[in-house]
Amino acid sequence: MTNHPPLPRTFAEFWPWYMAAHQDARCRAVHYVGSIGGLAALGAFLATGQWWLILAGVVFGYACAWFGHFAFEKNRPATWVKPWWSFMGDWRMFWMWITGREREAVALGADLPDITETIRAAR
Repeated sequence: MTNHPPLPRTFAEFWPWYMAAHQDARCRAVHYVGSIGGLAALGAFLATGQWWLILAGVVFGYACAWFGHFAFEKNRPATWVKPWWSFMGDWRMFWMWITGREREAVALGADLPDITETIRAAR
């Protein structure tokens, strides 16, 4: 019997698992760089109307996040198993960081295993 909650069926249940995959501060920092870059690209799109900036922002954001997982966390991004929830989780994590609640978010996932491996094993 495992000592962790059942696999997530909602985003609220997924959120602690998402944070389990983001325990390394360097990984989170690279995510924040990607999120800020994505927001900058969105702002540039709104100012210029050039659609390619949206694609550039998304690619930059994901490249930063994935680099953080491979270089620092040594795990697979949750995007690979729960893409929409992972996208939502990234923005929630970013919000908690800019509102000074990052430590609270990190603590949620401190004792959970890797979500990608757990979901793959359950399939």
